[in-house]
Amino acid sequence: MSRILVVGSVALDNVETPFGKADNVLGGSAVYFSVAAGYFASPSVVAAVGADFPDEHIKLLQKHKVDTAGLVSIPEGKTFRWSGAYGFDLNTAETRKTELNVLGDFRPVIPSEYAEIEYLFLANIDPDLQLDVLRQTKRPRIVACDTMNYWIETKKDSLTEVLGAVDLVFMNEAEAREYTGEYNLVRAARKILSLGPRYVAVKRGEYGALLFGEGSIFSAPAYPLEDVFDPTGAGDTFAGGFMGYLAHAGSFEAGTLRKAVAFGSVMASFTVEDFSLRRLTRLTHPEIQERMQSYRKMLELEPNHV
Repeated sequence: MSRILVVGSVALDNVETPFGKADNVLGGSAVYFSVAAGYFASPSVVAAVGADFPDEHIKLLQKHKVDTAGLVSIPEGKTFRWSGAYGFDLNTAETRKTELNVLGDFRPVIPSEYAEIEYLFLANIDPDLQLDVLRQTKRPRIVACDTMNYWIETKKDSLTEVLGAVDLVFMNEAEAREYTGEYNLVRAARKILSLGPRYVAVKRGEYGALLFGEGSIFSAPAYPLEDVFDPTGAGDTFAGGFMGYLAHAGSFEAGTLRKAVAFGSVMASFTVEDFSLRRLTRLTHPEIQERMQSYRKMLELEPNHV
């Protein structure tokens, strides 16, 4: 099974939506990504947690085939914590409180046994740290990154250097617009591609995702759901399903990338059906395949009709 290295955050979240709330639950970009990717490949996590991080969460990650040898526990520290709330517009979260704790001093050290992993995902962390990770690894086959508006506003030069060093960029539509100064997503993606990445995946929440390459655009809808409880981590789950499938397929061809978008969308659709990772961690492979088949049918057009 192909291996994926993810460097990012592990968190304890407090989340409230119109449909309920969940306190002190497992979260963080590296967690959502790795659990989703683990259904297709073998993920290894580099992150930091504090002494307050429950052992049950580590056991849960290991149960889902996540290598936690790079998960460092800081005895005198506390785990990164985020509290947020969503209104009926579930595309936007209101951050109520952020406690960086150990994440504030996080300096990722890549274990030697991880340095040659062929697939690398630089989750949403300081772009200077993303660059440092790249210096610590031997050139992976595929490198992807994510970011957020805070880094666009405070470390744009470093982020630009990161974008020029990766193969694939994940951004949501607000981030793509803010980074480029372009409201139109086609123009925004073209500007990002001009920096060096081969593809840009633009996450659009309930409206799906767009994949831009040189001279190509692929648009995929979100999987329609009757029940949506918590969109936290959906973007990281999308990236995990996407990268997990790429590693599983062992290809970076256009057709494989389109399938990766579909698998990312399907995995994200499971995440939002419950709080935290509750739905994602009780998934089965037959459920994934069944929803993927349904998603494929949804995208089909009848032949020979204009």
